[in-house]
Amino acid sequence: MTSPYQMLIDQLVTDTLKGKIQSKQQVYRRLQQGLEPGSGELFERALAQTLAQVEQGLTEADEFKQAKAQRQQRALKMIETEWQRWQADNQASAVLTGVAAELVQGAATERLTTLLTALDPNQPQPLDRDQLRQLAHTLHQAATTEPEAQTGPDLKALAQGLEQGLTTWQGLETEVVGWIFSAGQSSLGFGDRRETQGPWAFWGKQTQLPSLRYLFEDVALNQNVTAAGLSAPLLTADWVAWVVVLQRLQRALVNWFDQQPYDPKAGKRLSIATFLSFAVVWSQIARRLSQLGQVSLAQGSFQVLLQGLRQFANQPYFPLYGGLFTALSGEPLRTLLDYLDQPLQQVPNTATKGRILTLLGYSQRAMGNYLQAMAFHQQALTIAREAQDSGCEIASLNHLSRTAAAQQDYETALGHSQRALMLARQQGDTLGQANALANLGSSQVAQGQAQILAPEQYEAVLSYLEQGVTLAAQVGDRPSQALCANSLGIAYLKLGQYEAAIHALTNGLQIAQAIGDRFLVASNLAHLAASQQGSDDLDQAILTGGLAMYLFNQMGSDDWRQPAALLSILQGQMGPEAFQATLESHRPQILAAIGVDGYDYLLPLLTRYRETLG
Repeated sequence: MTSPYQMLIDQLVTDTLKGKIQSKQQVYRRLQQGLEPGSGELFERALAQTLAQVEQGLTEADEFKQAKAQRQQRALKMIETEWQRWQADNQASAVLTGVAAELVQGAATERLTTLLTALDPNQPQPLDRDQLRQLAHTLHQAATTEPEAQTGPDLKALAQGLEQGLTTWQGLETEVVGWIFSAGQSSLGFGDRRETQGPWAFWGKQTQLPSLRYLFEDVALNQNVTAAGLSAPLLTADWVAWVVVLQRLQRALVNWFDQQPYDPKAGKRLSIATFLSFAVVWSQIARRLSQLGQVSLAQGSFQVLLQGLRQFANQPYFPLYGGLFTALSGEPLRTLLDYLDQPLQQVPNTATKGRILTLLGYSQRAMGNYLQAMAFHQQALTIAREAQDSGCEIASLNHLSRTAAAQQDYETALGHSQRALMLARQQGDTLGQANALANLGSSQVAQGQAQILAPEQYEAVLSYLEQGVTLAAQVGDRPSQALCANSLGIAYLKLGQYEAAIHALTNGLQIAQAIGDRFLVASNLAHLAASQQGSDDLDQAILTGGLAMYLFNQMGSDDWRQPAALLSILQGQMGPEAFQATLESHRPQILAAIGVDGYDYLLPLLTRYRETLG
């Protein structure tokens, strides 16, 4: 028995050959009349079979049959073109119909997952505003016949949440970036101080949904979601409204920042901050919902969080090597890392997951959690290789190298950096090369400090580091530039080339200060002191050595003993009075760098060092 769609195709071909159809628009109208939404697969199969049969006729020896087959093929190609047009026009309604059917007919326990999948910004066609209104209407109608006893959220609550979210968003939509212009703000509300004029407080004043207003005010005051912002179990309808509003807020902010022509780099930084800040908020919402015993809503919050991170991982400016700490630090960062650690292990291995793990890995390294960082980066490396994501693979090798170096495992660090450099050169990955050169050179210099190397070995390292400084500057990789400059200065110091060392270390100090890398600041100062001592600039050596000693000690690093030893030698050579007079002459610079408490602690700290020698 011939299917209805086969009959439609045959009739369209016949009418075309008879001249009854003279335009593509006529074909499109006939398809509109004859096709049902959601039945495209059946029509497509029938069309493909008909085309295959007609193409066989093109090989006929009979010229009349061959000509007829050619005319049929042209007619079918026109039908195929208009079918593709119809499919594109009706795909959105088919998606909506499918989502509505799945929510109404599927298991109640799966409803939140189904809805969040439909809202996922990573989908080719996430439901838009009009479709959400239609979906809410459909769910309201279906809710009238739904049994009261449910093991999951009822349809009425989902419908109410969608409507509340759309209404709330309509009130916020024109005020997304109003906080920037009203108060001259540039932060996203996650600084070290309370920001009552930031975006969250501003949005709180614009929303009429009480639960969302409390959330915004809580985040604005505490940079956290506390019991004040979410004091009682959250209604499912309110949670759905939060999803609708927060997803649209994030998307609108990122779009606005991405399109700023006045400073593209600043726009990218703020887009990164937006993705991370909203990820933190969702992680804190999930944690608070877990505390309230609302497990399904907590899991849904993690799903929203992961969707946002997936979208972030697909951006061209996703920070494979850094950029996280300008937007996020302290408790919010720890909250995000703690929340993502275990749930992310359950997510299938994808290129996106590899990139998210890379971000988590270098975040852990910066916090000193080296074993956790190694685990994340090793997992990211495996995933990147499986997904053939060369950029992430190179980044993972570089991060493994830097983490191994931080643990003073220089052989492992060198092995990873050599593989990263080779692969980066093969792929033409300039940023990867800059990082690999920085890691390779700095690991060799660090190894040389632990094991005495010959001068010719240091000279061999210089080429890596000089290339690294140049490449890192070209691609704007400030952390690698700082690391290369620091290691280059140390290598020159070991070779006794004091002026070259001072130049490199001064450059490295400026970059380290700009990016806020306290350890590299202290390291540059310590080696500057040694270089200045070598060039007989003892006055400056006392200044830089004193600052390095104090900064290392404040970080809890035993490296404070290195500049302390140098200062102890200078104190012995100059005598206590001359040494103290020189120190006092630098009081303004020292106060500016470490404050009066730091200045007052320098001599007692030096005394403490000398006492440990006796």
